[in-house]
Amino acid sequence: MNARDARVHPREALLGAQGGAVQLPVCDHYSGVEARMRKSLQLQQEMAEEFGACVFDVTLDCEDGAPVGGEAEHAQLVVALALSANPQARVAVRVHPVDHPKFAQDIEIIVGKAGHKLCHVMLPKVERAEDIDAACRAIDAAGAPHLAVHALIESPAAVHRAFDIAAHARLQSLSFGLMDFVSAHGGAIPSDGMGITGQFTHPLVVRAKLEIASACHANGKVPSHSVVTEFKDAKALGRAAQRAAREFGYTRMWSIHPDQIRPILEAFAPDAKEVDAAAQILVAAQAAEWAPISHGGKLEDRASYRYYWQVL
Repeated sequence: MNARDARVHPREALLGAQGGAVQLPVCDHYSGVEARMRKSLQLQQEMAEEFGACVFDVTLDCEDGAPVGGEAEHAQLVVALALSANPQARVAVRVHPVDHPKFAQDIEIIVGKAGHKLCHVMLPKVERAEDIDAACRAIDAAGAPHLAVHALIESPAAVHRAFDIAAHARLQSLSFGLMDFVSAHGGAIPSDGMGITGQFTHPLVVRAKLEIASACHANGKVPSHSVVTEFKDAKALGRAAQRAAREFGYTRMWSIHPDQIRPILEAFAPDAKEVDAAAQILVAAQAAEWAPISHGGKLEDRASYRYYWQVL
């Protein structure tokens, strides 16, 4: 080690800190009704001005948002909203599942006309990596080979294949579809498993969440936590978001109501005391040319330096 090493940027000095993992806003906000989609995009712009950065994605929903028989019209609405969004906006779309009759139409209309304005396409009900292959072929054919994809895992079989799905090169993030996952068990998981408490305690739901988070971290992808349907209880939502971040290893979470966005941002932010400690430790480590140090009576070395750099 020499003095030159002390001057290099921590991400170089610390041998792969952050490991090339995808960086995304910690909140993904879903809306599928025109008035709410417009309001969501406006709120995104207002909060971007407040924070100096885009702090949540807006995902325009076709799967649950489009009325039966009106899928093409809804897709055209999504195109219009995406094209009219602020240039710095992060706008995504959730299309119908790959095996749905309207999937190809969604891709042709939305990606074909507004692919350059989208940050990603969310693929629901993904069962295996081959589903992502099929979706990517359609996206590429629509003229957007650059476009990233996210996937939603909603069945026990898909959870079993989570590591294979997370390894897909085009994938940025995996989300957990809590309600469909519980329903897929045919009553074996009680309805409480979809609630704000049961989803953190029922063994099958806990196992699925941990499997998805582990698969994402093993492959440098972002695990995105499922919705909390009790959207009127901001404090309960905040507690759930904290558990998702601190106990289950999730680094992103769905919002389904504007009031959920700020509690999610707060829950996924690092603790202020830990930020201060990280700064102190890294300054001392740099002064020691990244050799091990003693700080507050504890040994700190490159492994903990990587952690604290990621906190900052």
